Amino acid sequence: MEKKQTAVEWLKDQIECFGNKHELQMSWATLDELFDQAKRMEKEQNEYFFNCGRQYQLTGEGTFKQVHNETYGGQDED
Repeated sequence: MEKKQTAVEWLKDQIECFGNKHELQMSWATLDELFDQAKRMEKEQNEYFFNCGRQYQLTGEGTFKQVHNETYGGQDED
């Protein structure tokens, strides 16, 4: 399965395209558009995990951490 980006990872990558760690060159309108897109992505991700939870209730297979790591790769940072 292809690993996806979380909305936060996607937003970070997009913002990094507009400058470096010391200076960012981006209009507020562009930043607002990026935030709106990230919110849409987050909503889709929440719906996906909600549906995974429903599937778990029916089958008893998998955990949130397993599904998250399969979808986004790596281990949780906390």
